[in-house]
Amino acid sequence: MLNLELQNCPGNGVICLNMGTEVRCASFLGTKRLLWLVASVFVMVLIIQYFGFPNIYVVPSLFSSSKGQVAFLGSFQSGELSGNSNISGNLTFASGLNTTASNVVHEGTAKTELSKTNDATVENSNATMIEDTEIEDKFPLQVAYGSEFVMPTSKVTSKNNFALDKPDKDDIAHGVARNETIDDNPIITTAAPLAMVLSPLTSSIQNQSTDHSCLRNIPAVIERSDRARKSVASISQMNYMLQESQTSFCSMKPRWSSVVDQELLRAKYLIKNAPLLKSEPGLYAPLFRNLSMFKRSYELMEKTLKVYIYAEGERPIFHSGPLDGIYASEGWFIKLLQENKGFVTKNPKKAHLFYLPISFRLLKLTLYVPDSHNRTNIMHFLGNYVDMIAQKYRFWNRTYGADHFIVACHDWAPAVTDEIMSNCIRSLCNADLRGGFQFGKDVSLPQPNIRLSTNPLADLGGKPASKRRTLAFFAGHMHGYLRPILLKHWENRDPDMRIYGGITKASYLRNMKSSKYCICARGSQVNSPRVVEAIYYGCVPVILSDNYVPPLFETLNWESFAVFVQEKDIPNLKNILLSIPNNKYKQMHGRVKQVQQHFLWHIKPSKYDMFHMILHSVWHNRVFGIRPR
Repeated sequence: MLNLELQNCPGNGVICLNMGTEVRCASFLGTKRLLWLVASVFVMVLIIQYFGFPNIYVVPSLFSSSKGQVAFLGSFQSGELSGNSNISGNLTFASGLNTTASNVVHEGTAKTELSKTNDATVENSNATMIEDTEIEDKFPLQVAYGSEFVMPTSKVTSKNNFALDKPDKDDIAHGVARNETIDDNPIITTAAPLAMVLSPLTSSIQNQSTDHSCLRNIPAVIERSDRARKSVASISQMNYMLQESQTSFCSMKPRWSSVVDQELLRAKYLIKNAPLLKSEPGLYAPLFRNLSMFKRSYELMEKTLKVYIYAEGERPIFHSGPLDGIYASEGWFIKLLQENKGFVTKNPKKAHLFYLPISFRLLKLTLYVPDSHNRTNIMHFLGNYVDMIAQKYRFWNRTYGADHFIVACHDWAPAVTDEIMSNCIRSLCNADLRGGFQFGKDVSLPQPNIRLSTNPLADLGGKPASKRRTLAFFAGHMHGYLRPILLKHWENRDPDMRIYGGITKASYLRNMKSSKYCICARGSQVNSPRVVEAIYYGCVPVILSDNYVPPLFETLNWESFAVFVQEKDIPNLKNILLSIPNNKYKQMHGRVKQVQQHFLWHIKPSKYDMFHMILHSVWHNRVFGIRPR
């Protein structure tokens, strides 16, 4: 039997174990030295990765199950990932990868589930609904594999209306197109204190491990809670929130410095110190928050801005989009930017912005599984796309996507990009404060209804102010909670208030062009193409949509040419409009005509048109959000 006893080891003062003739001393000092050595090596690896090779992930690669390119989805219709893979250009369509963005998607799956009741409202169209065949014909629902196009296994027919927004025939005729339902809680909101409106950022931002220290005090979004859903940000509160964001917002601190950062910081200084302008040819000062700063910013954009467009991705989802209908802003922007030789650069090292050329309308048409009531496939697809970009290039990793941007008009875009592209600049038609829209980072995208892709400027114009006899006009499909309430109070109740459901195209255009005020009531979501349509036809927009951020809000002074009415004030709508003096109305009508140029899509871009204004808003937010290293 061994004779075990404890004794003091000579020389180092530590406890030793005497095992007969042998004494094994567990030297604490030796152990500490070993631990320090291991820690030092680990720290050196991190330092080398961070400063020396910022595009190489040493530590994560130890635990990654993937090698080479990130895989995309192999099966889009089944609702689950397939084990098979096919290569398409630079993208591999497969499954089973344990990537960061994919993990985020899995964690957020619960958020992606749609209300079955609401989906039934969207998908189960009645007999009067018709196919949106023009978009389908131009952009067939195909997934690209290599050089061939393979149709998804679940072919779209007239019986499964999952991907096609099917407005009434009258809606198609007069441009009253239906948005898709995500969340239609029948709540008429009430005003809330400013403190409630200026709530903390969403958990998806707060919980990120990257450096967001400069974001903590930004009044960006309204909390997503039952209490917050009843809160309303007035237009004056939105102005305050925007002002605060321009002084306190800053995007991700870059992991390493770049020459383009210094160019953006220089532009920021020049814009803030722009020479005072009282007037400018081609621009009407009252339409702008600050004409001097806008003019200087626009000039610097034309002179300085370079955009890199990622070549990865195949049609129909990437590099193309609809050129007509209510999602046309996606297609026109993709088309015109890709054709532009002034702003686009082939050298990503010179780029101030990186464009992800995705059509979210076609993404939904291609990947959404009929009757699945969730968007998991779409979020997996976007997550894998971002992972591929991050692994193939170093530029996403430098700012964690803060210098990347998307242009998305589909209603689902805010939800499916909420975590995967949370740091990107998002230009969104569905610009909802409740839905995660962030002042200082995101841009409200104009949503026109383009009826003819070969002539996007068709049907413009209307009667002069003196010949507009109707006080207010609205016609549209009854989706969402608000429009039925609007009709309940005003349909066939007052000859001055022409409030209808569906009407013919001719009647719709005639009323838009002859009414003083056009009611732009929200549908299933806060946005409506009537906002831009009213401007097209010289009708003063009356925005009836709580917490909707109007298009190009960081640039335009909307209160100078539009009226904002809270949803709770529907019963008092006529009195509110009658309280506006006639001279004030005539002034607003004149300004609507002046602002029209900023909402037009041209086949060849024109100075200050919608293409340039969208790009300027993205540029503006990047410049004012730049954070020096």
